[in-house]
Parts: sequence; structure tokens; C-alpha cells
Amino acid sequence: MAGILQRTLKLRAALRHVSPHSTFFSTATVGHSPVDRRSPFLPTTSLQFGVCCRKLQAGADRPSPAAAPERLPFSRVTPEDVAFFRKILPGRTITDPDLLESNNVDWLKSVRGSSEVLLRPQTTEDVSQILKYCNSRNLAVNPQGGNTGLVGGSVPVYDEIILSTALMNNILTFDSISGILTCQAGCVLENLSLYLEERDYIMPLDLGAKGSCHIGGNVATNAGGLRLLRYGSLRGTVLGLEAVLADGQVLNCLAKLRKDNTGYDLKQLFIGSEGTLGVITAVSILCPRKPKSVNVVFLGCETFEQLLKTFQLCKGMLGEILSAYEFLDSECMRLLNTHLKLPNPISDCPFYVVIETSGSDPTHDGEKLHNFLDEAMTSSLVTDGTVATEDSKIKALWSMRERVTEALTHDGFTYKYDISLPVERIYQLVTDMREHLGDRAKSVVGYGHVGDGNLHLNVTSPTKDPALLAAIEPFVYEWTASCHGSISAEHGLGLKKRNYIYYSKPSHAGSKGHPQPVQDFTR
Repeated sequence: MAGILQRTLKLRAALRHVSPHSTFFSTATVGHSPVDRRSPFLPTTSLQFGVCCRKLQAGADRPSPAAAPERLPFSRVTPEDVAFFRKILPGRTITDPDLLESNNVDWLKSVRGSSEVLLRPQTTEDVSQILKYCNSRNLAVNPQGGNTGLVGGSVPVYDEIILSTALMNNILTFDSISGILTCQAGCVLENLSLYLEERDYIMPLDLGAKGSCHIGGNVATNAGGLRLLRYGSLRGTVLGLEAVLADGQVLNCLAKLRKDNTGYDLKQLFIGSEGTLGVITAVSILCPRKPKSVNVVFLGCETFEQLLKTFQLCKGMLGEILSAYEFLDSECMRLLNTHLKLPNPISDCPFYVVIETSGSDPTHDGEKLHNFLDEAMTSSLVTDGTVATEDSKIKALWSMRERVTEALTHDGFTYKYDISLPVERIYQLVTDMREHLGDRAKSVVGYGHVGDGNLHLNVTSPTKDPALLAAIEPFVYEWTASCHGSISAEHGLGLKKRNYIYYSKPSHAGSKGHPQPVQDFTR
């Protein structure tokens, strides 16, 4: 076991990020002009996590502050390499530039690679052969899941070989007694949800990008999502996983036991490792029973303090049936109205809350919810609200929270930040950022998961604005560090945040040579 751990850690530099997701959130959205392949800065490869930077926009002279240094000396792909891949992956080795286009650019259209080879394995053995060969040839590889990540980790930095898990989409087993699902890493989250719902179970994870993100990428980035308040993080629900290390060695930790106290829990190294230790090829995950009673409430509050007091009341009165507590501000609502034509289901308020309950007894749950709403209205914590119990109305209310990201894409150039803070400080960052930026920003909005202290801060401008970015960073990270928060709550570091990790992990400061933030934002 110790030998496996040592080899795993030794090989950690040979793999990059497997994307989920999701949702989830990044440093800056920039243009995606075609890459100039003649530039010596670009047509190179890197397998090492975060050691290379990409040209974010054609004509850029140097990497952004969030970018990494130059590439390591990896080999370039030769015709002989392509011939080998076509031999082991007949019909699944893609070199057509048109077919590679969507795999070379991320979901936000913010970063672009220049890979010339896309490999689509179907089995763990396929992945093992690919990595063993690439390791022997010193070829760079970029694992890719659903390519929905928002921190620049899901696409190549240069011309790394893209290893896609899209065809690794089989459900292997499901135990209807224990609720343990075992599947390949390329299974789309929504497909898993539909499969389980037919069997009276649900996935413990729910994301806005569920229609395209892969479960392997979700695990690799430890994606959070809307159900974390009820079911916890993937570190608790993932029982086991299988991964292939950079030299092709298969690490089989695909356990289906809820209790296993025999030495190191190696799977935890891979959950949230963003592909730096290996390519996750299969997972086993504990799934809860499908609730028989689901209610969604959309409420309005006059102040964020009232929103937090409503959360306290909610936890106390709804208890075991509370499954989600999300918020968005009036600026988010304005964007939803303006760009997506979504009508506000209640009267205008500075803050809005989406509460979901899920339980086994509709009568019991209804009574608890009624008592909570009565108390919230009587105590003037809530000024207006509406309740949905039908699926169509539930989806309509949830869209007010889940489609904010979509609305932002229509508002202009977007700078996205995924921050974890003490819950009482969450919205203060939005307020301080608005004051700090003044009229330099078009919009500054805040929304996210109150239940687990996760803020999604977004700043928009009409076009890309380097001066605005310089005003946002490192201010946002210094502010977060002053509250002992995390610069990445659920979306990982990827390329865009890898140079800012020292704001959340002080032990890195000495080795990186970065000073510790000293500005005090406490009020």
C-alpha cells in the first residue's frame, strides 16, 4: 500500500485536469480568437498540472497573471504515435481539426488549446495503454470529461493529446438494497439521475451542467452543487474509485463498502485532485432514496441579515427535510428578466431565496413548511413568497437560480469567482466589490449556496478590460484571505487560479515566494 502511495505521489506531475462540470467558476472570460500556431509560445505540450500557460487571445504578448510559466520539454506527436493510437483505438483516434474544435475550447470560450489528437477510449485497459505509451514517449496528455469546467482546466494548454472519457459511459452495477451505483467515469450526471429515478433513487449531486458534465470530472473536482446541504460532499458519498496513473498502472479502489478501516483511504487523494494524480475511470457512489414529497419555496427578503435569520429559522423548523437553501440578489433577477425574459414570480426584493424540502410524508412535510412560512412572515423576515409542489412549477422556480450563469453570458465580458466564506460574511464581499470598482464595472452580482458558505461573485463589463481585471485581482483574493476563506469553493484551481493558491493555503507561501496578504477587510 505504501509503495502504491509513493508511486502515485511521484507521478502526480504527469496529468492535468479532468473537467466536470458544472458550474461552476473561474477567473476571467476572454475571447477565443484562433491560436497562432507559428508562435513559439504556443505549439508545445504539457502534462504537468499548471506548469504551462496558454495564449488567451490571438495577439497577446504574454500570459495573464493567472497563467503559468513556460512548458516543460515534452515530446511532440509524430505520425508513428498517431499510427499506434489508431491501432489500439480503431475509429476512435480523431485528428480532423473540425472535429477537434469543440474539445480545444472551454465552455466559457475563455481559453483555447491547440491539440491535434483526440483519443476516445472505452475501457480502463484503453486508458492504461494510452498512458503507458505516452509516458514512455514523454507525450503530454490532457484528460477531458464533459468540458464544462470554468477555471481553464478542461482543455489543453498547448497541443497536449486530449483523452476524452465520453465513450466510457456504462453503468456497471446498481444495488437496489444499499443504493450503491458503480459506473464508468464518462457517464453524464443527468443520465445517471434518470436511471436512478426509475429505480426510486436519486444522485446525491445536482448541478446546473448536469446535462453534459461527467461523473468522473465531478469527482476529480469535488463538485459541490445544489444538494450538498442535505447529502454532503462527494468525499462522503463516493465509496470507491478506479484510476489509471501516468505510467499506465491501474489503481483499483472501487470499493462498495461504507466501512473500510484498513489503512490509507487512497480514493480521497483523487477526489478534488483535478487530474494531477491520475485519470479516474470508474466510481462507486452511495445514492439516497428518491423523496416522495418535494416542495420548493421562493422567498423575498429586504436585507441579507434577514436572509441569514431566515436560514437559521429554516434549519430549526424544517430540520431533516431541508435539502437546499440558495440565494440570489436583485441584480441577478434583473439579468434574468432582461436577458432571458424570466418573470419574477414574486414582488421585487433586494434578495431572493430558493428553499427545497424533500421527505417521505407529504402531510408531515406540508405542515412543517406551513409553520415555517407562517413564522417567517409573521416575524417580518420575509416580505413575499410562493410555493411549488408540481414538477413544472418546481422547475420554473429552480430556473431562477440555475440560469443566472446563462444570463450573465448575455451581459458582456464576465469575470467569475467561486469563493467560500464564513456564512455571515458572504454578501459583504459583493458590497465591497461594488464600492471598490465603482462605475468601472457594468454589473456586480452575487448568488450561491448559503447552506455551505459558497458565494458566486460575478463582474461584467461591455468588453474585456485589463484595467478592470487588475482592479478585481488580487483584491478579491486578499479580501477572501482576510476572512480565512477559500478562493475556490467547488470549482477547483484549473489554470486560472493555480497561481493564487497561497491565499488559501499559507504553507505554499514560502515555496512560491509570495507574501501573505496583510490588508484587513474586517468590519
